[in-house]
Amino acid sequence: MTDSTAALIPSLATPDSLRILSGMRPTGRLHLGHKKGVLDNWVQLQKEHTCWFFAADWHALTTDYANPDIVKNTIWEMIVDWLAVGIDPEQSVIFIQSEVPAHAELHLLFSFITPLAWLERVPTYKDQIEKLREKDLGTYGFLGYPLLQAADILLYRADAVPVGEDQVPHVELTREVARRFNHLYRKPEQPLFPEPKQLLMPASKLPGLDGQKMSKSYGNTIELSEEWKTTEKKVKTMPTDPARVRRDDPGNPERCPVWEFHKVYSSEEERSEVAAGCTSASIGCLDCKKVLLSHLEAELQPIRTRRIEIAAHIDDVHDIVKQGNAKAREEASRTMEKVRRTLKMGYRV
Repeated sequence: MTDSTAALIPSLATPDSLRILSGMRPTGRLHLGHKKGVLDNWVQLQKEHTCWFFAADWHALTTDYANPDIVKNTIWEMIVDWLAVGIDPEQSVIFIQSEVPAHAELHLLFSFITPLAWLERVPTYKDQIEKLREKDLGTYGFLGYPLLQAADILLYRADAVPVGEDQVPHVELTREVARRFNHLYRKPEQPLFPEPKQLLMPASKLPGLDGQKMSKSYGNTIELSEEWKTTEKKVKTMPTDPARVRRDDPGNPERCPVWEFHKVYSSEEERSEVAAGCTSASIGCLDCKKVLLSHLEAELQPIRTRRIEIAAHIDDVHDIVKQGNAKAREEASRTMEKVRRTLKMGYRV
């Protein structure tokens, strides 16, 4: 790669280790877009900060409530992928959202103080309803999922949340909820919840195999768990510049999805050679793809080897998550004890 992932992580402008929280919905097999857009960032963040990473199974039900088998069938596969990519349980807490019931309790308490208009104005609400027309999303769970996210974040009193640009409004909502709770129930000099920073992560520049966004719904992904021969076949059959009908037809790299992969994976020298060969028709499309395949193999095969080893000891993975769940429940309990005391709910019965 031309740039290290570490160089892409924004500076937090602080010498201290911060508390970072992030989650991922188990709604299908993870692919290369997840690695580039999320997991590579997590791996770097855990080296300098205290990180809490959770499998957001309740969030998965906001859109897939009619098919909970999706969550059951993919949650452990997802966590195995995390470990194979480099999420380290010695550096990070890995847990499952629904195994910490305090997420739901805090969400409920926040729902009493959050104006409905705050949820309706979240940009992703209407966007997702438009994109997912085939699903009935006229539910409170879908409208309220940004508030559940706020509970996720504030339950662990996170200092910062790594997000893409489209998730920035969700962090701002979290800040508003924290501010409102502190204003209503705590003296200004004694806030219970911090107002977390948004840690804007660099967007993945990796498209799908057809040039669209990489998404399982488009069938254009490279899965982290698939066999190499499958990846090789997918890349070799990727569409290229439609002007290159024959081998000796010159092409334009900017009209080719393969070129977008070269921008991510290939060196400047390799890109120059590929571009020159394409525009002059001195190389064929398969020659161009072989350069890309060499980079993909170097990145993916070690991950897949580790993945097989980890999956073969799934009981160890269960133990990692069991320990993470216990740590998360302990931390959540401390927060909720303060919340209940603040709301005068410490009944002696």
